[in-house]
Parts: sequence; structure tokens; C-alpha cells
Amino acid sequence: MGQTAGRTSNTGLRLHRFEDLPDQLLEVAARELWQHLPGASLVEIAGRDPRPLFVSVLLHGNEDTGWTALQNVLRRYRQSGLPLARRMLLFVGNIAAAKENVRTLDTQSDYNRAWPGTRYPEAPEAAMMRELVEIVAAERPFASIDIHNNTGNNPHYACVNRLEESYLHLARLFSRTVVFFTRPVGVQSAAMARLCPAVTVECGLPGSDAAAAHAAEFVEAALALKAFPEHPVPDHDLDLLQTAVILRVPPDASFSYGGADADFRFIENLDRLNFSELPPGTLFGELGGNKDRRLAVVPGGEFEIEPDGYIAYDGGEIRLALGAIPAMLTRDPRAVRLDCLGYLMHRIDRTGRRIETP
Repeated sequence: MGQTAGRTSNTGLRLHRFEDLPDQLLEVAARELWQHLPGASLVEIAGRDPRPLFVSVLLHGNEDTGWTALQNVLRRYRQSGLPLARRMLLFVGNIAAAKENVRTLDTQSDYNRAWPGTRYPEAPEAAMMRELVEIVAAERPFASIDIHNNTGNNPHYACVNRLEESYLHLARLFSRTVVFFTRPVGVQSAAMARLCPAVTVECGLPGSDAAAAHAAEFVEAALALKAFPEHPVPDHDLDLLQTAVILRVPPDASFSYGGADADFRFIENLDRLNFSELPPGTLFGELGGNKDRRLAVVPGGEFEIEPDGYIAYDGGEIRLALGAIPAMLTRDPRAVRLDCLGYLMHRIDRTGRRIETP
């Protein structure tokens, strides 16, 4: 596993570069990678077509499906004795957080909020991601894939930052459900979308063999592509959604699920609402404490609706004021604190125009 030089930031965070991935790493769990890699690493893996597919895994340390999927892909190719159909640049991200089975260590910036466009450009993680993008850009990538898990009850779906046909074709290889989003910023797919068709794939809860198999099939399909089709993805073959708002619990507020008193008392099965067409009035929970707290509702798209208009608090209940489709509503307290409670979406057409549903 030959290592090439990488720059070190003034805080000591370094991007490590390797030529090829040793066979023994194909049997190492994500939580044990810290014993084999010195840190965040970019690995070049040879393939027949020299224009590379860029793949990132473990941007969040407790989301192991991407790493397992890449192990599956590389194991199959090596057992066959054939090279990859296309060269791959594999970025293995936050192995320090993977060791602790957490999204991000308390001492770190989130590895999927630190890419160019980030709100925290002075963070050492941001300097490393800038270097990484420079390296990948010089290689003229064919496409980019970022593999994630999430903490709630969600189907597998793809996310894009552009509505161009090549981006939609790439996303459709994974799922007919595709979410267009412009926030949060500083994410891998938005940075890579400036270089090539780019997609984030959400693979449900971590630790699933079925999820890893699905992600592996997707990576293999992308590797096998010689070019993206010139024709549009058929409308009937695509469920296109856009993030409208991001729901956050204020940092100083308490919350619970179906139990103890708190500023926000969410229903026990909140994540079961994900990807359902919800009418106005759908119950999310009730206010506790002195009943004067409000969720932070942050714009997540370009819709001309005031963000605060999405949630109503009449009678101390927390209800949808407008019809919407939730995604990533979570019951994981750490995920709520580190990121958000979830997202609200609407259906859109190919131009990004909202489709009104009855």
C-alpha cells in the first residue's frame, strides 16, 4: 500500500494518499480501520477506463454501509481476477469517529459540512477537503458518489444538487426517489457537482447487509457506465422532491419522545412519518415546560413560503400548518443535536417548480 505525500494543515490534520487497497483491508470493519490507516485517506484503485469514479465513505463515522459496500465491490472484482471497469478514487473519511461509532467527534467539524461552500472555511477539516477537491478535479472525474446512512425510518433514496439529466440518470441508478436540495451547505455532493454528475445516496439504518448490497450494486453500475444517456429520465420513472425547510431544536431546549416532560414532547413514532404525504394538521407532538418554545425552521430550498408558516402550535400542540413530505425525522438525540430533527419536502417537476398536490 504505497503512500504518496499529502499536505498537512497548520492544525496537523492531513490527507493521506495511497496507491491501491491491500486485500486485508477488505476484511476490516469500519470501527477497526484506525488500526490500519493513519487517518482520512484517498486511495487510487486501477481500472480499465482511466477517467475515475470518485466515491466517499465514512464521512460520518457511524454510517458504515458505504465502507461495507466498497469492500463487497472490491472483493468481487479481485476474486474474478478482473480489473475494475473504471478507475476509482476512494476517500475513506472519519475513521477516528468510526472507532467510537459516532457521527463526528466533539473535537471535530462535521466531515460532510466542511467541503467548499462550508460556513466554517477556517476549520482544519475544510482545508483538507479543499485539498481533496483540488486533487480530484485534476483527474477529471466521470462521476461522484457519497454513501450515507441515516438514523430514522427512511427508504433508500438519492439526493442531487443539480437537476441536469446526467445527475438524474446517476441518481436513478440507485432509486426512483430523488431529492433535490441546496441546503445544508458544505456537503460533498454540492462541491463535486461543480466537477461532474454527483449524488448522495441514503441507505437507511447502518449495519444492514441488504443496504450494503444495494449500495454495492449501485457503485458497480456506475463503474460500468461508459457515458450517461443523452435522453431524459422518463417522468414516470422518477419521484422528484425538493427540501423546503430544515427543522431544528434550539440548542438550549429540551426534548423527548412520547414520555418525559420537556420543552418539546414529540410523538413516540415520529420517524414513521418519513416520506409520507402529510396533510395540514398532522401531529408531531406537543409543547411542554412553559409552552413558549418554538422549533427553528430554516429555509432548505427556494420556495416562496415563510419557513415559520410550516409549523403551528395552537393549543400547545405541534402540528403541520401546511401539507408536506418529511424526510429524516429522527428519534436519535445525538443526531438532533449535531444536525437537525428532520426535513420537510414538496414534489417538484424537472424545472424545480413545486407541484401542488390535492
